[in-house]
Amino acid sequence: MNSTAQKILVEKAKTSKINQVDFDNLSFGSVFSDHMLVCDYRNGAWETPKIMPYQPISLEPSAKIFHYGQSIFEGMKAYKDGNNDIFLFRPLDNFKRLNISAKRMAIPELPEAYFMEGLTTLLELDKDWIPQTAGSSLYIRPFIFASGKGFHASPADEYKFIIATAPSGSYFAGKVQVLIEETYSRSANGGVGFAKAGGNYAGQFYPTQLAVKKGYNQVIWTDDNTHEYIEEAGAMNIFVRIGDTLMTGPTSDRILDGITRKSILEIAKDEGIATEVRKITVTEVVEAAKNGTLKEMFGAGTAAVVSPISTFGYRNTDYDLPELSDSYASRLKKRITDIQYNRAEDPFGWRFKV
Repeated sequence: MNSTAQKILVEKAKTSKINQVDFDNLSFGSVFSDHMLVCDYRNGAWETPKIMPYQPISLEPSAKIFHYGQSIFEGMKAYKDGNNDIFLFRPLDNFKRLNISAKRMAIPELPEAYFMEGLTTLLELDKDWIPQTAGSSLYIRPFIFASGKGFHASPADEYKFIIATAPSGSYFAGKVQVLIEETYSRSANGGVGFAKAGGNYAGQFYPTQLAVKKGYNQVIWTDDNTHEYIEEAGAMNIFVRIGDTLMTGPTSDRILDGITRKSILEIAKDEGIATEVRKITVTEVVEAAKNGTLKEMFGAGTAAVVSPISTFGYRNTDYDLPELSDSYASRLKKRITDIQYNRAEDPFGWRFKV
């Protein structure tokens, strides 16, 4: 291995897999780039990050990730503009949130330089993997998990930080039909709902499968105590438009502080759209659907940016949302993606050139 100026060790792949990839037909997160970044935490410190060819990792059966679930992750994208320049979107927000998750899961926090310099070195090495077809991007998955050994129920003494990347096509889910959940909960007060912990998502799969069997695509999560308040849509933050006002729930122990969510709120303010960050009751959404004032509902997250909801189900009744020619969802998505792909000015300072 040779060392770069950023003190990131680099071992290049002997041959590239890139010629085996059909970049015009990319599914989400299923094809992986040539390299990955790996950094180990041992003896009370993070070691020097290493970039190496994408490959399997070896763990002992006693590695604590398998037993106690100490695992966190982030989701990001890299974009190319028409000049072949590479951009990230609010990467320091992802880094900060990774460490917020780490702290909650008793995982050692990561130094900023390891994250940012490791990521930019990886992207420069695998820059040809960033697709340029419309709507495509390089999905980036930074994650940390417990690699230390032992069956004792306690935090591990060793951890592994990895960044893997996957070129992905345009993420379009079509018309999304959701079911408002009243039995299961995504998270609880005092819990880990605000962290991007792997177990949060594992716990969602079963209730979502039940909703899929009923003909829906996803679940709208409600609060754990009363199930009276709308909180998230699947693995995304949720927005509701009643009349001309765009609303979303406040972040809390139970709700992820989504980067797309924050961006939508700032862009909406810039566009002159009235916004409210407050608790949203299921009752008011149902009433608005009945009286015609419910205009839009959509999820917001890294993968899809904005995912419009066409129908929601509640207590054996389905409510269809109107199809709007100039929806907030489409306006806000265009503003965000134009910034991400360097097609427009970035008055917010979110775009980061690699």
